[in-house]
Amino acid sequence: MSETAAHVTMLQRSPSYILTLPVHDPMAEFVRRVLPQHTAHRVIRWKNILVSMGLYQLSRRAPERMRKLLREGAAKSLPPGYDVDVHFKPRYAPWDQRLCLIPDADLYKSISAGHASVVTGEIDRFTESGIRLASGQELAADIIVSATGLQMLALGGVQLTVDGAPINPGDAFVYKGLMLSNVPNFAFCVGYTNASWTLRADLASIFVCRVLNHMDRYRYRTCTPACDPASLEARPLLDLTSGYVTRSAANLPKRATKKPWLIRQNYILDMLTMRLSPIDDGVLKFDQIAKVTGTPSSEELPVAVGND
Repeated sequence: MSETAAHVTMLQRSPSYILTLPVHDPMAEFVRRVLPQHTAHRVIRWKNILVSMGLYQLSRRAPERMRKLLREGAAKSLPPGYDVDVHFKPRYAPWDQRLCLIPDADLYKSISAGHASVVTGEIDRFTESGIRLASGQELAADIIVSATGLQMLALGGVQLTVDGAPINPGDAFVYKGLMLSNVPNFAFCVGYTNASWTLRADLASIFVCRVLNHMDRYRYRTCTPACDPASLEARPLLDLTSGYVTRSAANLPKRATKKPWLIRQNYILDMLTMRLSPIDDGVLKFDQIAKVTGTPSSEELPVAVGND
């Protein structure tokens, strides 16, 4: 927007950590030149996965070091004397909330060029000419783009029922990040908070296919991850302190502190689990409504309902 507007002001209640990444990846471009397309894609994909995992692990294991690196990166890209600590130094540790990425430092470049600015403060009210902050400062604006008040909905607001009884997702636990406790034949996706959401979506699809093949093989019609919720220690579904996450925590399914109800932020461990762990693990309960001989028709195959 700063390329076409006279000036853009980003008003934030509190700062976020921002990491700069290049638009063009030199390593990826080299790999594409020397390897076949399919192989190059896999190498680049794994490089990106490992880099994101490395950044997350560094943030959680050495938060002060990561905090310093992120601050130095911002100070290096912003004009001399810019108040980095006011606008780009959050109170929380890296990855307590999601890390923001900007391509080729474009936000910092817009600020340095005078096309954009950042203001940190709480809103008091809207005025005829813009926004008045709690500090008394007034921001004049021709157009205000609101980005507040996000409310997360479990399963996109879909109401589930089992045998006519409504299911409250907030009372359920998530099995391996893809099924709800005591709800049969239902799969969805809880993605990663520290990496691409689609990474776990891919793994969830693989595991669902394994379950369907298992049900087909043994003529099962239902599959239910069974548990006694009282036996599990409930934790919020998403391990983030962002306001939009904490506001919705009570209405979202829960994770626990032990497998298979534990949701990890580790693609490699999850890949091994989804691909290699036994399907009939004692937690998934299968029911064979009717035993039939011969090859099943398409109408007899089990169906999984999904929502992501």
